[in-house]
Amino acid sequence: MSATPPDNLLQPFQIESMAAQGRLVRLGDAVQSVLGAHDYPDDVARVLGEAQAIAGVIAGTLKFDGVLTFQIKGDGPVNLLVVDVTSDGAMRGYAQYREDEFEDMAAGPDAAKGPQQDVPRLFGNGYLALTVDQGADTQRYQGIVPLEGATLTDCTHTYFRQSVQLEAVLKVAVDRVAENGAERHWRAGALILQKLEQRGIQRQSGDVHDPDLDDAWRRAVVLLGSCTSAELLDPALHPNDLLYRLFNEDGVRVFEAMPLVMRCRCSRARVENVLRSFPRAEIDDMKIGDNVVVTCEFCNQSYVFEPAAIER
Repeated sequence: MSATPPDNLLQPFQIESMAAQGRLVRLGDAVQSVLGAHDYPDDVARVLGEAQAIAGVIAGTLKFDGVLTFQIKGDGPVNLLVVDVTSDGAMRGYAQYREDEFEDMAAGPDAAKGPQQDVPRLFGNGYLALTVDQGADTQRYQGIVPLEGATLTDCTHTYFRQSVQLEAVLKVAVDRVAENGAERHWRAGALILQKLEQRGIQRQSGDVHDPDLDDAWRRAVVLLGSCTSAELLDPALHPNDLLYRLFNEDGVRVFEAMPLVMRCRCSRARVENVLRSFPRAEIDDMKIGDNVVVTCEFCNQSYVFEPAAIER
C-alpha cells in the first residue's frame, strides 16, 4: 500500500460469502472541482456532491461504453441538477436554482429540516431520470421515477426497486473536510451493496434460496450500516482498510479500481459548432458589447468570440 491512500476512485469489491458485491466511491479533487466551479450555497453544493457520488456508484454497477447521466428536475428552489459520468471515469455536474425562492426557503421554517429532508425542501415535486447514451448507433436507455423520499439516497433506492428491480443498499456522505491542517474542501463518498442472484440446485421443498446466503446478505447490510460518514470521507483511511474494517467477518475481495476525475467535455470547437447552427440575428442578440460570450454550465469556462471570429 502507498503511504498516501488513493483518492478519486471507484473501487469494486465482493463479499467472500458470495451474498453481495459492491462499489466504493471516494471523491476529493473530483468533487471539489465540480462544486468549486460555481458559487453554490452550501445546501445546493451538498446535494450536487451527493448526486456525483451516487452517479459514480451506479456507473460502476452497469456495463456501458458512453455516458451515464443522473438528472433531477423539480418545482422547488432547486429546479435542475445534472451529473454525468463517462465509461472512462470523467465526471461533471451542475445545478440550477431560483435564487429568490432559495433565499425564501433558507429564511423560512423549512430551513430547520436540514439534509434529512433535502428532496421535498430543495426539489419539491419532480422526477429522477437515469440515462445511458452509448452513441448514435445504439438505443439510448432511460429510466424515470418520481421523487419519492426524503433524500437523494431514498430516491435512488426507489429507482433501484422500480426501474431495474435491483436489491441494493446505498450509503452516501458529503461534507467539507480539512486535510493536513489545510483549508476545508468538499469531499464525497458512497458505498453500495448489491445482492447477488442465487444460482444453486433447487431443493426438494421447491425453495431456490439458500438460507445461509440470505443470512449473509442481511449481515452484510447491517455491517454497511455501521459505516460512518466520517469513515467514508476520511482522506487518511485507505479504501481497502475501510472495506476490511466493515466486512472482514465474512471476508472481502477487491478488484482493480477505476480512477474518477472532473473533466468537462466542452471546448471552443464545440461551441463554434453550436453557434454555426444559430441564425445571424440570434447571434447578434447574444452579444455583450461587440463580443459573444458563451459560458459552460458545467465547468463555468467562458468562451469569447470577437467580431472577426463571429464573421468567420
